[in-house]
Amino acid sequence: MDSKAPKKNFLSFQIDPAKFAPATEEEKAQQLTQRESTSFMRDALRRLRKNRIAMTCLCVLLLITLIAAIVPAFYPYTYTQQDVTAKHLRPFEYSKKEQARIDQGEKVFPHIMGTDNLGRDYCIRVIYGTRISLLVGFISALIVVVIGIIYGAISGYFGGKVDLIMMRVVDIIYSLPDVLIVILLSVAIKDIISTSKNNLILRLGPGMISIFIVFGLLYWVGMARQVRGQVISIKEQEYVLAAKATGASAAHIIRKHMLPNCISVIIITAAMQIPSAIFTESFLSFVGMGVSMPMPSLGSLASDARSGLVSYPYLLLFPAMSIFLIVLSFNLLGNGLRDAFDPKLRS
Repeated sequence: MDSKAPKKNFLSFQIDPAKFAPATEEEKAQQLTQRESTSFMRDALRRLRKNRIAMTCLCVLLLITLIAAIVPAFYPYTYTQQDVTAKHLRPFEYSKKEQARIDQGEKVFPHIMGTDNLGRDYCIRVIYGTRISLLVGFISALIVVVIGIIYGAISGYFGGKVDLIMMRVVDIIYSLPDVLIVILLSVAIKDIISTSKNNLILRLGPGMISIFIVFGLLYWVGMARQVRGQVISIKEQEYVLAAKATGASAAHIIRKHMLPNCISVIIITAAMQIPSAIFTESFLSFVGMGVSMPMPSLGSLASDARSGLVSYPYLLLFPAMSIFLIVLSFNLLGNGLRDAFDPKLRS
């Protein structure tokens, strides 16, 4: 700084002229290194991409979903195809009949996971079982999201007696035993199954339909409570009061102003609901109340493998590993989403 610059008198109330010196080039460059503005969703996705565990689980789930959706279209075996000469083959093992065809120069696709007690290719049955589990998980999560959002938003927005009555209904539903209701619905729907053979969903059996109905009746209460809490916390915000002052309807305010601010809670709760639905379906299929035969399910495959556990342990290993990977990946991905969307954890 120039030594001839005017200096402030010690006893004067005048502003120090040195404070108004031009900024240096280094100080100007510091203003350009500020973090660029971003939205809440983009910032959350950025945090999620930095979570290696969550991204690895997401890649695993995408791979499993692609295999379950695409592989059956060109796989040479079907889940109902039987070969009595190829019972209980080990992975990549050929039967005598298939080995004779190979000796004649014919190409025979190997049984990647072996065969079961009826000579059916086990790999395609595990793939179809994975498809059923993912289908149950995603459909159940969709049911929970739709019902929970509508119910929780209405309860939290109107409050008062409306909220009191709606929350008491939630408390009553929490006390209902879901497994018992699944059993009762399975018995009640059997008559519908016998008279409606042309419906593709009904062909899955009473167990599958009862699972969807139970999730629609019972499992949305957690989502409703989460959404209600978020709506109560933001309904007194200035932008909501401004929308009310302009004469906006309750449906418009909920749809345009409240639910977008609840999106993080909705995504996290839905991600946590999917593994719960998959595990419930696998358990019900394990005890014989899931998908109707011959459609395979991971739970029913694990149940059938118990009889030959000592001699053929791989029949239990493959479906159990599929359930393990799917449920674990969804749980870890849900934890990653929770950390990414939590504003308190943002740096």
